[in-house]
Amino acid sequence: MASDVLFDHSGAALAAAEALLAQARGNLASRVERNGAVDAAKLDAEQLAAHGLAWMATYVAALRQLRVWAKRLDEAGELAEAQRLILAVGFGEYLAQLSGGIAMGQSEIARPQDFDLDDSALAVLRGSPLVAGLAQARARFGAVLAEGMPSGGDSLGDETLELIRDQVRRFAERAVAPSAHDWHRADIFIPIEVIEEVSGIGVFGVTLPEEYGGLGLGKLAMCIVSEELSRAYIGVGSLGTRSEIAGELIRVSGTPEQKARWLPGIASGAVLPTAVFTEPNAGSDLANLQTRAVKDGDVYRIYGAKTWITHGARSDLMTLLARTGAPDSGYRGLSMFLAPKPRGDDANPFPADGMSGTEIPVLGYRGMKEYEIGFDGFAVAVDQLLGGIEGEGFKQLMATFESARVQTAARAVGVAQNAFELALAYAQERRQFGRHLVQFPRVQSKLTMMAVETMMARQLAYFAAREKDSGRRCDIEAGMAKLLAARVAWGNADNAVQIHGGNGYAIEYPISRVLCDARILNIFEGAAEIQAQIIARGLLAGRN
Repeated sequence: MASDVLFDHSGAALAAAEALLAQARGNLASRVERNGAVDAAKLDAEQLAAHGLAWMATYVAALRQLRVWAKRLDEAGELAEAQRLILAVGFGEYLAQLSGGIAMGQSEIARPQDFDLDDSALAVLRGSPLVAGLAQARARFGAVLAEGMPSGGDSLGDETLELIRDQVRRFAERAVAPSAHDWHRADIFIPIEVIEEVSGIGVFGVTLPEEYGGLGLGKLAMCIVSEELSRAYIGVGSLGTRSEIAGELIRVSGTPEQKARWLPGIASGAVLPTAVFTEPNAGSDLANLQTRAVKDGDVYRIYGAKTWITHGARSDLMTLLARTGAPDSGYRGLSMFLAPKPRGDDANPFPADGMSGTEIPVLGYRGMKEYEIGFDGFAVAVDQLLGGIEGEGFKQLMATFESARVQTAARAVGVAQNAFELALAYAQERRQFGRHLVQFPRVQSKLTMMAVETMMARQLAYFAAREKDSGRRCDIEAGMAKLLAARVAWGNADNAVQIHGGNGYAIEYPISRVLCDARILNIFEGAAEIQAQIIARGLLAGRN
């Protein structure tokens, strides 16, 4: 299909998809509103439909950003056949699902009837030439992939960003990818020498101001760095997440003294932070956190338990969320602390008074290790209350969630890309019934959607990062990026194992690790259901 015709069809289809989404939002809003505002009880009763709306909006946003990507390539003279096919397949497949049903999970489908949609509106999507030509486009792209993934389509339109991506990619391919599977299988810490190299290329200070030793770049640069490192190994790609969260907390909410003390060390990698938020009985329900911080002269003493603390033993600084208010004070009673601690190791993970902990063995996402931590009078100096004001912890944490979720989306894109590359390489090498696996239509079909959806997730993550860099609120966009990218990472990993067959189930093959790593992406930094809830509430409240 010629580029101008393809853009005409995709433009018309996007307009129809946006109109369908507007109708679905309006119909659902009428069911969950009371006196012009979203009623929490009604929204709860309509949760499946609300989350379906979030998925619809995510699909429409992904189509919009895929088309923006293709237009940019076209204007630069870089829109080759493979990129045209990605656009055609992406639109054809997502239009078909928007008009037929979107899989929110393995057993939950958001269907048009959930939103009382007009048949005429659905017919416009179903009648798109891109839907009619979907089978042909998928078959053609599968044949293209059988020869290997063509180059091109990855231009960022920014020389600095492309230099950063190339530098990080070379480092990851040299120092991370060859050893990642060994680290995973041995379930050991990422070697400190690798962390020092990560520090040396500036990963820990990508978004921190230059005055504190950072690179002073934006969230898009952070996305690119996180994606490339996670493409090699999510453990290394996630090293920067804790620095990003801590750095953002201190940069936005810290006192001048706190910034001067902590930001240079975080930027250089001399200080390895960890986020200490989650509790055994709270999860995402932060209003019910029970860990207490009791003021005792010139220190706060911490009492309580935390869980799922990543890199907890080897970290130097905890960003610690605890309750300074009354037990029933909800969000308003939470405060954030910058709590230094000595580094531990496997033999003695928490060599600090008033603090103890044990490792949580996990399927994947290894290299930093997960811990349960107990506090019994652990002391934090009064001047390490973030911002110097009690009761601001929840608000301070919320200010970082957009960045954290954008970065998690980027990590998921890296994992998705890795899964695709492993599957394609295996399918090109492995022979069955006298021909290579990549020659079989079902294998080509899987590879096609892996490549297409990875690009869609990538462009949605980049868009959310650009929105953040522009100073605009992007909680909905960040939630969409994470929602889609996490599902794509899991889908790609699952399909890649299927392409590997029995070998994919063998721990000696790297795809077995990628499958384990991919599964966590739908859970941490806000589970998929939490992302859908955030998106739905925002849409129904009239944002975007």
